[in-house]
Amino acid sequence: MPFLVVLILARERSASYVAALVFAVGAATDGLDGYLARRHASTSRTGQWLDPLADKVLVAAPVITLAALGEFPVWAAVVIVAREIGISLLRVALGLRGRGMPASPSAKVKTSVQLTAIALYILPLGPSWHGLKLGLLIAAVVLTVWTGLQYVVRAAPLVRRTRPVPPIGSGPPA
Repeated sequence: MPFLVVLILARERSASYVAALVFAVGAATDGLDGYLARRHASTSRTGQWLDPLADKVLVAAPVITLAALGEFPVWAAVVIVAREIGISLLRVALGLRGRGMPASPSAKVKTSVQLTAIALYILPLGPSWHGLKLGLLIAAVVLTVWTGLQYVVRAAPLVRRTRPVPPIGSGPPA
């Protein structure tokens, strides 16, 4: 991600194309990793927690960078990054209770739409692309909010009904 951010910050046409390629490769390898883990039944609790976190970094790094440069709508960046942070904290809360929350099918669609929209904003496209970019971004933001609400509704009973798992090495007082 640091390399991607540096390429975006370069604000040169060729660097933008390379940044879009780096972003696309990151997105593709993330998808491939998840597919292979499921196909070969090699998922783990750690992987189920780290994979969504990697998705969030893959999304947040270019969004924040582009917004800071004035090349991405700040309102969309705030909604997307706030949702990603909120869901990460929700996953932590669930993890402390010994629970997991794998990505839902609608969240996977959300991620695909987000990644496509972000890639279009990374690319040095002319003004004729503005409508398509904005339309796709609005769809991504709607899906971002919708799936965030779905996660909260799914997680609420799990957070209320379970007790936190005590940290390792914290037995009863001596």
